[in-house]
Amino acid sequence: MKSYAGLLLSFGALAAAAPAPQVTLTPLSVPAPPLRSSEVTGPTSHGPYNGPAPTVTGALSAPAAALSAAPGGLPPVTYTNNNGLLQAGYEPVPYQPAGGQGTNGTIPYYHPLSDFDYESLTLALYQEWIELDLFHNGLARFSVADFEAAGLTAEDRFLIQFMADQETGHATLLSNILGPAAPPQCTYNYPFTNVREFIDFNQKLTRFGESGVYGFLGHLDSRESATLLLESIVTEARQQMIFRQFNGLFPMSLWFVPGIPQSWAWTLLAPYISSCPANTTRLAWQNFPPLTIVNQPNPAKINPNIGPVDNTTGSDPLSTSGIQNSNLCASSNNEAEDCGPAISQNKSIPLSYPGRPIQLSWGNVNQTVGPNNSYVTSRNPLADAPRYALFVSQLNATYVPLVNISGNTGFVVQPNASVFMNDPAVNDTSFIAVTSQNPYVTPFNLSLVNP
Repeated sequence: MKSYAGLLLSFGALAAAAPAPQVTLTPLSVPAPPLRSSEVTGPTSHGPYNGPAPTVTGALSAPAAALSAAPGGLPPVTYTNNNGLLQAGYEPVPYQPAGGQGTNGTIPYYHPLSDFDYESLTLALYQEWIELDLFHNGLARFSVADFEAAGLTAEDRFLIQFMADQETGHATLLSNILGPAAPPQCTYNYPFTNVREFIDFNQKLTRFGESGVYGFLGHLDSRESATLLLESIVTEARQQMIFRQFNGLFPMSLWFVPGIPQSWAWTLLAPYISSCPANTTRLAWQNFPPLTIVNQPNPAKINPNIGPVDNTTGSDPLSTSGIQNSNLCASSNNEAEDCGPAISQNKSIPLSYPGRPIQLSWGNVNQTVGPNNSYVTSRNPLADAPRYALFVSQLNATYVPLVNISGNTGFVVQPNASVFMNDPAVNDTSFIAVTSQNPYVTPFNLSLVNP
């Protein structure tokens, strides 16, 4: 790839240096491909679902071959390289080492190749649709004065507008890959009431959207589709970092961004979709009961250890209510308190820390959720009593025993673990799941914990 890039640079320099009459430019005679959705600029319909009972409920499904994937052994080692030299003894073409997929001249086919592909890409499209609506909705719902009171300028608002427009392209791309049954945009129900909560909700929603794609990207049968989706999701990664900056947080306090299984992402996303048009393509992923962090760290506070606890379920935003003005970031003009929107904030008082007690509560199975209240929370029959809290952050999956379990509540201590030296594993946004067992999982097979 370095040689190819060098060739392009050399060719570009040669063309620029050529005599003017010899330079031929190809005009843009073909119209640009259409977008699937318009760029909404005004307020749209929102709110909880209050329509008729759904006629179809539950995830899209087929008979299951087994309740869980059977543990397998290590695959055979087919390649080793201990000397840094080419091992195959040949190259398919000059400057291309042997191996790789999709490098033999075959025309790329940008289309799902399996049900796994289709359902994963459809989940990603549901995510892009809500982001498109969400960013526009916040801009339409809150006034210029509201944004300025939160420390966000006209340039910041335009950046949010541009990020909304990016989602139009992402939704169009995935719709084109999926084909005629690709789901349309739905109606949503958001839990924020002011700009600070809007920004916090954005940074959480883009985090699980990004991590949800990382979780399945390497498992897709369609490498071509994975390539295009990757070029979309890296844009979302930039969005997430920007919303952290708007939220007065350190922009990227980790070395690795974790991936999560599709059912985790769908569990976090579905509660904010109130309804979808009739005959919208349904998803096959599981909806787990919601998990509430009763004492969630709250970045709206100058000192997160003072004042009322922040009780948040799933990816609900922080709450600014009940915080005394003396401890409210929005009331602070002191740069030393590390509160306002900034390129970077190095908080002197950490939001959380190893050894901190965390109180959890979890919902029940057979509760309706998601579009038209047509999905149902469930758990695998193999899962019995809750015993562990699984922290997923960076490259680590860390089980911590639950203590003081009473009904649907329990406590856990934030683990003190590191990915590598000087890199705390639990940092930035961490995902927590309550489990009955503690199977060994790694970033590539994290979904094995689901049953």
